[in-house]
Amino acid sequence: QVQLVESGGGLVQAGGSLRLSCAASGSIFRINAMGWYRQAPGKQRELVARVTLGDNTDYVDSVKGRFTISRDNAKNTVYLQMNSLKPEDTGIYYCNAEGLRFMHTRFNSWGQGTQVTVSS
Repeated sequence: QVQLVESGGGLVQAGGSLRLSCAASGSIFRINAMGWYRQAPGKQRELVARVTLGDNTDYVDSVKGRFTISRDNAKNTVYLQMNSLKPEDTGIYYCNAEGLRFMHTRFNSWGQGTQVTVSS
């Protein structure tokens, strides 16, 4: 099993900043990619940002220039620095990790989610 534990969500005013963290633990041989998804009320879950083992990053257009994803491979941790937050950034943010366990079986795990609320 691979577990993901998120932290850092909360309530912030528009224009403010938050930093999300997600730590992976368990039987991990290698994490190929880690990412953040979000789900707003009444909407589908969408990819916000993703970073690969080679530090290639991908962002949804609506957060480019405001959010930065980074990872600490030694700690199996991914971060999402969110600046200039807007009310439309409100939602539950989920961490995702995919890779290989020991014995080289694949995993694709999700965190429990952390609420981000941006007030106008």
